[in-house]
Amino acid sequence: MKADPTAQLRLLDLQAEDTAIAQLEHRRRSLPEHAALAEARITRAHLGEDLVAVRTRVGDLQLDVEKAESDLVPVRERQARDQQRVDAGVVTDPKQLNAMLDEITHLSRRISDLEDIELEVMERLEAATTEQDQKAAELAELEASMRALIASRDAQLAELDAERAGHQQSRDGIATQIPADLLALYDRIRERAGGVGAAELKGRRCGGCQLEATSSALTAYTAAAPDEVLRCEECERVLVRTSSVLP
Repeated sequence: MKADPTAQLRLLDLQAEDTAIAQLEHRRRSLPEHAALAEARITRAHLGEDLVAVRTRVGDLQLDVEKAESDLVPVRERQARDQQRVDAGVVTDPKQLNAMLDEITHLSRRISDLEDIELEVMERLEAATTEQDQKAAELAELEASMRALIASRDAQLAELDAERAGHQQSRDGIATQIPADLLALYDRIRERAGGVGAAELKGRRCGGCQLEATSSALTAYTAAAPDEVLRCEECERVLVRTSSVLP
């Protein structure tokens, strides 16, 4: 393939723009906010599950407290009625009086047991409510942190995208100055060679693979016409001569 030496030189400018674009795309993908947000989303999911579980537990315990309170009501009412009858002297038969006093004693023990149950459930409810509040606070703090990360990420992405657009515009302008067949060759090589399709021939060394040309290859480079498109014998990238090839 042949191409005007000036067009070949423009390949290096094109390569510089493509390298800059690739670096910006790498920076875009590698922003630390991406990893931080991914980790935060996992943490948020776990916290959300924990919060649902503790809220369910709080709801169940609230029902248990209500049940404990409702269990106490009839026992207290019965004890109060019995005590009123005793205090009023309504029961005069000794056997009935003893039986009622025994019942009052039994009801007192029953009330004490139910109050212990209620107290234990209320303590569990208090602990669960505290845990619920802590989980909700952790989730709110995490979401605030995520919003800050998103804002930081978006700001950096906007800057990188603007910078990339500038390089893309420059690249598009340079591409119009390069013959279509040479540009197509460059793009094919760049796609399969890690993003580098053209490199400067620096003395005996290829600027792409950094290997020195063999004597036979160097002889061929030296003998080539200025408009001959050279290819590295090792990496096959386009070799652009910016000065005379060293013998």
